[in-house]
Amino acid sequence: MGESEWQEELDARGLFCPEPVMLLHTRILEVGEGEILKVVATDPSTTRDIPRFCQFLNHELVESSEEDDEFIYLIRRGA
Repeated sequence: MGESEWQEELDARGLFCPEPVMLLHTRILEVGEGEILKVVATDPSTTRDIPRFCQFLNHELVESSEEDDEFIYLIRRGA
């Protein structure tokens, strides 16, 4: 993922459920509609929670991956 692929970043490493999604809920509002927020987390529950968050709140999960025990998500803010 190139750095130009996202406009903002949320570092949720070291936080556990429900903290990453709570922070995401607040942080996504600071991103412009159509822009991409990169989220980096270490809690495995985010693999379930973040896709559901996107689905229920009409944001697009552009990409998700796992690198060195970190979960990385690119989320495009919806309307």
